[in-house]
Amino acid sequence: MSDELRWLAFISLAYFVGAIPFGLIITRMAGLGDIRQIGSGNIGATNVLRTGRRDLALATLLLDSFKAGFVAFACRQLGGPELGLVAGASAFIGHCYPVWLGFKGGKGIATFAGLLPFVSLPAFAVAASVWFGMFALTRISSLSALTAAAFMAPGAWTVETLLHRPHNWFVLIGLACLTPIVFWTHRANLARLLKGTE
Repeated sequence: MSDELRWLAFISLAYFVGAIPFGLIITRMAGLGDIRQIGSGNIGATNVLRTGRRDLALATLLLDSFKAGFVAFACRQLGGPELGLVAGASAFIGHCYPVWLGFKGGKGIATFAGLLPFVSLPAFAVAASVWFGMFALTRISSLSALTAAAFMAPGAWTVETLLHRPHNWFVLIGLACLTPIVFWTHRANLARLLKGTE
């Protein structure tokens, strides 16, 4: 198999893994019906929490993170950090736009966070620090996520520069390209933030 076909196979598999709607599966197995008919209609952990089941929300959060982390780690081991990033990004896209649900999925923050430590530890450290700092100040999860996404790639570049570490431009640019998708999936939250109603 050529390298191109091997990459295509890994990327396709990563998409289908990312497209597994754990929030929907878990809530249905718990007898809570279709999570898409509750709250925001989202399949992610935040909406699962609106059912009042913190255990199910935590399970959704961990599984949504794990699926991207798993494919990013496995593909990094098989083909290096570049393949790890592309596979993790494919899982992220799969979560946000799952073929099984008519391409209407989650907002992707847990899945995005899950791939970060396996493709760039500086990016993960920056994103986590910014998220927790912003959440401590505002208690607004969406604002924290958007701020973390915005600072992630430039922050990772800054950390690597300060530590005199070589930059993997493929990874840094790839992560930067995922940031607009995070903003797009959070466009309703962003509109409410601008109106002061979030």
